[in-house]
Amino acid sequence: MKVSIVTICYNNGESIKQTIDSVLSQDYPNIEYVIIDGASTDSSMEVISSYGERIAKVISEPDKGIYDAMNKGVDNCTGDIVGLVNSEDMLNSPDCISEIVKVYKETGADIVYGDLIVVKPEAQDKVIRYWRTGEFNRDAFRKGWMSPHMATYIKKSLYDKHGGFRLDMKISADYELMLRFMYKHNAKCVYLPKIVIKMLAGGVSNNSLKNYWTSNYEVYKSWKVNDMKVSPFIIFRKPLSKVFQFLRVNE
Repeated sequence: MKVSIVTICYNNGESIKQTIDSVLSQDYPNIEYVIIDGASTDSSMEVISSYGERIAKVISEPDKGIYDAMNKGVDNCTGDIVGLVNSEDMLNSPDCISEIVKVYKETGADIVYGDLIVVKPEAQDKVIRYWRTGEFNRDAFRKGWMSPHMATYIKKSLYDKHGGFRLDMKISADYELMLRFMYKHNAKCVYLPKIVIKMLAGGVSNNSLKNYWTSNYEVYKSWKVNDMKVSPFIIFRKPLSKVFQFLRVNE
């Protein structure tokens, strides 16, 4: 099975190297690596270019935001499976992709997802959040559950059949896509109990109160645009579910 990995980048010259290294150090041999850069003005493209042909495809041009860049990345993938590793994130160990492919082969899954940790940028051995996802449960979606986007690998055929990220969602298009694929279209989802992604603390959805509420409103909106009903209290239940991710750090 061919695995395509997409990294989107914009002015992340200081952190993009560790992202690229985490992908290129994978022990799985059949990986296509695609990088979508939003016309960075810092050293990002210099770093990316230094890897030469080890990166299958590089596109650097203006885009309409992170989800437009992700759609562009997915559209340029030729693999059977697609995963995303953003430019401030890293695959947690060299065997992440081989373990994901193993699960695909053993189960016939449409989607395989794992766990995610969040670390301090200045002290990456310090885990401040542990997103332990757990076995798939459709009903959990109604409580705000989703798998970690960066730790979720999806068959390219699902994107081809059901579409990509909605550009009218500014912060939570990843939730809407998971809801659409996993819940609405009943994709076969399998959990891999393994930390797949190490993410640096920060992120658009939590960097202001406005973004925080926009993110959770878009979670509720995701059900409406898919012609499905859910309690409006999901706006509050989803952020509450994250509390346990911080409590699990020392488990």
